[in-house]
Amino acid sequence: MENKRPTEYKDLVPRRHAQREKFKKKLLRGVIHVLAWTGMAVLYYIGFSFFFDTPLEYRMKHSTRKLKQEYDSLSERYATIEKVLYNVIDRDKAVFRTLFESDPYSFDTEFEKKKWEAHENLLAKSNKELGEEFFAKLRALEKQGSEQLYTLASLEQTADSLKNRIDNIPSIQPVINKDLTLLTASYGMRIHPFYKTLTAHQGVDYTVGEGSRVFATADGRVKSVVTQRTSSGNTIVIDHGNGYETVYSHLNKIYAKKGDRVKRGDIIAQSGNTGLSLAPHLHYEIRHNGMRVDPVHYFFMELDYKDYRKMIQIAQTGMQSFD
Repeated sequence: MENKRPTEYKDLVPRRHAQREKFKKKLLRGVIHVLAWTGMAVLYYIGFSFFFDTPLEYRMKHSTRKLKQEYDSLSERYATIEKVLYNVIDRDKAVFRTLFESDPYSFDTEFEKKKWEAHENLLAKSNKELGEEFFAKLRALEKQGSEQLYTLASLEQTADSLKNRIDNIPSIQPVINKDLTLLTASYGMRIHPFYKTLTAHQGVDYTVGEGSRVFATADGRVKSVVTQRTSSGNTIVIDHGNGYETVYSHLNKIYAKKGDRVKRGDIIAQSGNTGLSLAPHLHYEIRHNGMRVDPVHYFFMELDYKDYRKMIQIAQTGMQSFD
């Protein structure tokens, strides 16, 4: 019995070692199989992806194709509209040249050019320069704001002193012009449509059809009614007091008479095409203490700040007068 135990112990050691080696081989084969199958799966996925699209990729490609088709369609429509627009612009310029024998001034082109130049200058500046420019403009705005407050206070005092005479200051347009599209010639130097010379246009022109209503722009008394053959055609002059007078020319039918008292908004005449006039329109002037002034600055009861800026922009386009 004593000799048998050592023999069994000696046989047990190599058996355990063999089992460990066998387990290691199985584990190694399992790892190799897993790696092989994983590699095959990866290769299969890569090959499948190369030749076939996944459902998500298919939907994305389909959406991309639709967007490209819509983009191409919109590009074609844009090109067509742009071509028509340029055709209309060319025809408009041709009509302008035929009527006035001069090229029209392109305000929008100059404005866009200046806007792009300002944008390019901003892109060329560093963050430090942009910050300095911003704070400089902010300080200038603060200073301008304080000056505007002082001016506003002065205007309030002046308005209080003129409270009883405010109705006698011309402050509306003489025709219905809600969309601000009827003003065709502003105050300033313009080419005369008949003499083709640069002359002072001392009022504004409204392109309105014959028979359109003409309104008194403030309370006053009709100073004169001219129906003789003159270059201004049938004309009404209204004295509003406080040094203000308004003039309405190239009229057709006149309702007001000399000496009549009128209120702001009263219909005093119908527009026409009398006198030296290129087309039916109304020529409107404001005189203050005998001096003709720009009527655009006297529409404050009718225009808000946004419309006033739009009117100023229209007036700066250098339009051709009709008289």
